[in-house]
Amino acid sequence: MATAARIKKKATKIAPSKAKNLTPGTVAYTGKKTTTVTTLDIIDYSKENFSRFQTNVVEDAFKYEDADNITWINVNGLSNVQDIVTLGNHFELHPLIQEDIVTTNQRPKIDEYEEYLFIVFKMLHYDENEKLINEHVSMVVGKDYVVTFQEAEGDVFDDLRERLGHGKGRVRGAKSDYLMFAILDAVVDNYFSVMEFMSNKVEVLEDKLFDDKENEDFTQEIQYLKKEILKIRRAVLPLREVINRLEKIETPLIEERTSKYINDLYDHIIQVNESVEIYRDMIWGLMDMYMTTISNKMNEVMKVLTIMASIFIPLTFMAGIYGMNFDYIPELHLKYGYFYLWGAMILVFFGLLWYFKRKKWL
Repeated sequence: MATAARIKKKATKIAPSKAKNLTPGTVAYTGKKTTTVTTLDIIDYSKENFSRFQTNVVEDAFKYEDADNITWINVNGLSNVQDIVTLGNHFELHPLIQEDIVTTNQRPKIDEYEEYLFIVFKMLHYDENEKLINEHVSMVVGKDYVVTFQEAEGDVFDDLRERLGHGKGRVRGAKSDYLMFAILDAVVDNYFSVMEFMSNKVEVLEDKLFDDKENEDFTQEIQYLKKEILKIRRAVLPLREVINRLEKIETPLIEERTSKYINDLYDHIIQVNESVEIYRDMIWGLMDMYMTTISNKMNEVMKVLTIMASIFIPLTFMAGIYGMNFDYIPELHLKYGYFYLWGAMILVFFGLLWYFKRKKWL
């Protein structure tokens, strides 16, 4: 009964989903990163022109509808759902799309509509405390615009913004489909950085594993690393399916030349997936190696104790024989019997040591 009570008490700590039992299409934020205001970072550009504007008023984005320019609207903060609905209604996004934008546990996917594409993916990076950040990001790709939605400020798109601002690369002279590729490419490239960091963590744990020093927190570190690699796998594996479908999709929103870049992006995400599987197996193997090491150390201790017991058993037997309280025991009344017994015990001791050495048990 006490065990059942503890299980019940522990189960009450699991918070229910905020979107439970809601009507499909209901826009309800399910994440934990609440913000007081929604911030919009708007980049409007063409091959010759570039402008960047930041605002907290969603309606300010409505004026960027010039067909000659490409507009990238990056929305920071999803907790103010009314702002998401306002922006979604302006771009005529389906209510289910608006719901998926604020549903942070949505797996990476792609939905195709007549006027736009909707893509969900996860942005991974480590913060200054070496904690893995898994951020939900949504992207709407239209004919001359791209709208990205992320939970909080801070992302992996600074290099892309710099290229846009300085007119470097192909992005300024391309359409919105290439901007979509550039955003996904920045996310996938950062996956490589995450995997490199994961590689360093695995190497550190391997060094600790073969270190002679005792580390009581080793199993906890392995369990924590297991959770991290599972988070990465849940983010990366579905994105491979998304990019694969994006490569094969037939839509006027994606030009043929951009399809070649998407094909290259698919190769990159395959490499990331292979790295994830490799490090996943390595982390799983670390626990087996650790348990094997502990078992080997225990076997060494047991071997020493067994040898010591094997040596002293015959000595104890001899001492027990001549320690019995009987008057008529052979050799009991010999003048040098005590020394003879010690000599016999010493011979047995060294004889057993020689035998164990010969058998390579020592």
